[in-house]
Amino acid sequence: MPRRHVLATNCLLGAAALALAATPTLAQPRTEAEAAVVRPPTEEEASATSFFRNPPPQLVEALQRDLSLSRSQALTRLANEERLTPVEQELRHKLGSRFGGSWFAGNISHVLVVATTDPADIPMITEAGARPEVVHRSLAELEAIKARVDTTLPRDAGEAKKGKVRYVGVRTNDVIVLSADPVDTQASLEASGVDPVAVRVVSSTEAPKPLFDLVGGEPYYVGKTGRCSVGFPAFKGTQKGFITAGHCGKTGQVTIGSNRAPQGVFADSSFPGNDYAWVSVNAEWTPKPLVSNGTGGVVNIRGAEPAIEGAAVCRSGYTTGWHCGTVLQRNASVTYPQGTVLEVVRTSVCAEPGDSGGSFIAIDQAQGVTSGGSGDCASGGITYFQPIGEILTAYGLTLATTTTTPIYTGVCTTYPNVFTGALNSSQSAYHPEKGYRTTVTGLHTGCLHSDPGAQDALYLQKWDGRTWQTVASAEDVVADEKISYTGAPGTYRYRVFASGGSGPYTLGYRTP
Repeated sequence: MPRRHVLATNCLLGAAALALAATPTLAQPRTEAEAAVVRPPTEEEASATSFFRNPPPQLVEALQRDLSLSRSQALTRLANEERLTPVEQELRHKLGSRFGGSWFAGNISHVLVVATTDPADIPMITEAGARPEVVHRSLAELEAIKARVDTTLPRDAGEAKKGKVRYVGVRTNDVIVLSADPVDTQASLEASGVDPVAVRVVSSTEAPKPLFDLVGGEPYYVGKTGRCSVGFPAFKGTQKGFITAGHCGKTGQVTIGSNRAPQGVFADSSFPGNDYAWVSVNAEWTPKPLVSNGTGGVVNIRGAEPAIEGAAVCRSGYTTGWHCGTVLQRNASVTYPQGTVLEVVRTSVCAEPGDSGGSFIAIDQAQGVTSGGSGDCASGGITYFQPIGEILTAYGLTLATTTTTPIYTGVCTTYPNVFTGALNSSQSAYHPEKGYRTTVTGLHTGCLHSDPGAQDALYLQKWDGRTWQTVASAEDVVADEKISYTGAPGTYRYRVFASGGSGPYTLGYRTP
């Protein structure tokens, strides 16, 4: 549907309590085939994608924490979602107008449910490896109903108690409206002639607000007080820049980078109606196909395939770092105090002020930029993101991915132990964080690669029982710095220090 493009001033989220009524889901007993054993990916599965060869530990830890999973469950869930996503895409295409939506089921996403309006499709869906669900309304019909609801309910914040959040519920095959005044909302919908069976009003105190406060997840500054997070680096022709939230700045406003150096300008910005913006940067900044948050846990971005409902998604933002959850609903509409934003994705991921504009990813696929939400990361919350596909189309952008921007694959990646990260000036990272133990005297070798412009140094440290002591160093500003040190048995670790500049790094090392 057409989307309005309106400019607005910066906004700030205050913490808001969240109390949502339970929404019924379709549940069926698991068959033997569906009762998959919880296990990490096999070597064959892991080799199918480089993401599983060396998953960022901070991202895996966020999945474990936020989805209550063990490490093996987190890795298995990601492997299942990567394996089943192409199945969903093929079935969506084959079903066409009969497609009723899809979602993952189970805490490790071992079941892909695909809905259809025609029972004759059941054998085809089953044969493809998914669980069929027969529904009354197609996804296209549900989206048309939601569009009518969006035009019926007020978008002005003063009247928004009649339904601040609306979305398509594919699991329940209806359209759901969250309202602080469900009786009044129901009356407004019935008066408009909307099908009362297809639209369900749920009592809710959810009060979303924008999360206001060139690697995705890194901070940038607007004016004297504004701070947001980079979404995804991108290109407009040969012009370099990044995608972020529209409420973070107006067209023409200047941005300052995380290192407080001049960075760029808002070339385009849209809010409300949409919540996205394109910032063009100066020649000193180089877009990288990476998402981080300044503390490590870098993910290489390889594409922008939309995640299926129920899939795990993770968000990186400067304020709260990595946090994960699941896709609750796609094609949601949300009314902030500044106005309504359409066609966002509703998630169970938490966020806080300053995370706005930050990156949402699913495995190694860009999903969108953080818009707003309710709650916080202490008590939990709901967060909305603006899908990246619409942003790229609206501004004619090319996402920086591993196919558009080369990833370092040089000599430092040939070592048995490899870590990647990103640092701002004066930051340090330690690998492995708790050190490694060797019981023999032998040679320790380390290799550090940094991008041009970064001034990273490498130190080998040994634990003396009380503190870490530096026993070897490489401080030359070259692309590949190396350490060779013969040491006695003990516990060692590497320190990467950014003495100047900022950007990603790759550390490889070999133990005795």
